Amino acid sequence: MADQPTPLPAAPGKIIAVHLAYESRAAQRGRRPSTPSYFFKPTSSLTGSGEVARPQGTDLLAFEGEIALIVGKEARWVSQSQAWDHISHITAANDLGIYDYRAADKGSNVRSKGRDGYTPIGPNYIDASTVQPDQLRVRTWVNGQLRQESGTTDQDLIFPLAQFVADLSQHMTLEPGDIILTGTPAGSSVLVPGDLVEVEVDAPTAPGSPTSGKLSTRVIEGEGNFDPDLGNLPATTETQVEEAWGSRQEAGLPEKPALSQETRALLQELPTAGLSAQLRARGLNNVVIEGVYPQTPGTKLVGTAKTLRFVPNREDLFKSHGGGYNAQKRCFDSVQAGEVIVIEARGSSQSGTLGDILALRAQHRGAAGVVTDGGVRDYAEVQRIGLPVFSQGPHPAVLGRRHVPWESDVAIACGNATVLPGDVIVGDDDGVIVIPLDLVDEVAAAAQAKEEEDAWVAQRVAQGNPVDGLFPPTGQWKEAYQAFVQSQQGSE
Repeated sequence: MADQPTPLPAAPGKIIAVHLAYESRAAQRGRRPSTPSYFFKPTSSLTGSGEVARPQGTDLLAFEGEIALIVGKEARWVSQSQAWDHISHITAANDLGIYDYRAADKGSNVRSKGRDGYTPIGPNYIDASTVQPDQLRVRTWVNGQLRQESGTTDQDLIFPLAQFVADLSQHMTLEPGDIILTGTPAGSSVLVPGDLVEVEVDAPTAPGSPTSGKLSTRVIEGEGNFDPDLGNLPATTETQVEEAWGSRQEAGLPEKPALSQETRALLQELPTAGLSAQLRARGLNNVVIEGVYPQTPGTKLVGTAKTLRFVPNREDLFKSHGGGYNAQKRCFDSVQAGEVIVIEARGSSQSGTLGDILALRAQHRGAAGVVTDGGVRDYAEVQRIGLPVFSQGPHPAVLGRRHVPWESDVAIACGNATVLPGDVIVGDDDGVIVIPLDLVDEVAAAAQAKEEEDAWVAQRVAQGNPVDGLFPPTGQWKEAYQAFVQSQQGSE
């Protein structure tokens, strides 16, 4: 059983947790927020040092060592410069969570992080008036090995600690006893029954080097017995496994093959027509995303696919999946630099599938572009933003007219072509094609060689030669081209 925490300075009315706050964690996750975001944890999750149960049927219980700020004076509409004055104490916290329920929670973290005992804090409290916000340090050990360590300087944090207090006070009254969990640095990973995790917050450069002491939590196996008639059962995806462990390597997942910078640059110069011909020569005929063209003629698109699937609108499903932090928003929020968001809209152009806000978000994230076999809202503004977008054209209606945002990072059908996450997407004025990642180097090299041959043929045709036997080169013309290639290689 868990010990009760040392009595808090005041009973908390709410616990507010920050999603992502540390530069190291953002680098690990591959996404860096421009503004803070939050979720609530119930006060019933509070506990002290002791035991925590991982329910049977779950595998991904992860620790997150954090700095907890305790509000000492009511805060409403306070400035960032005044915010620290409203914090009375600081202590250690462990923002435990079960990633098996993360997808089902859809960003709320209610089941994944709201369980009894999933917010250990303590054991001691540092007087906030004796330290500066940038003097703090958080460290986490698992079975005696240091797994997390970070300070709170501007180099460590995306947002200063005082910003959370000031920002939240714009929207609600922070009352004495309220707790703000300020995010975790890189190093969070998975725990198993028997593991001992310890978290300490201190201020080693402050007078007296105050410390919270070590907050200790031992993991035990608990009961599961989740009733499928009452709600979601625990489930995992490859994405959740990777994020729970912290990396694919830690999770034991195979490394994803990557599109090299050299091949990416080569694809920027190659036409989809030539690439399509090379795919056809290798037996792949159904690789064209039909009916989609660039908003701006002359646009070139190259990247790896991040997929998003819409299902036909059904009012009850849109009510449960269409609002809030739905699959569409999560997809645009998590797209990585160089990825192309490819949307399955079943070829329905009678509704928009993205608009200017999501285009801006994708551009800020470094996305290579968007391909949708549906329509685009705010068409002129999306075009002005400059993100490469290939679609069926404009439509003013919102999603709920035709679509329910359902899931991302799965196999989809876009424009009658199957697209898998990680496939290479290339688009130009002729349209968009899909290249399997394991073939892309070979296909690009062959297409480049064919482009060079075609350029040589075009010169011969421009000189007045007939195309018979020249396009493609055969006989004497083939010998002449081979001699040309050898001469070019010899001059390099």
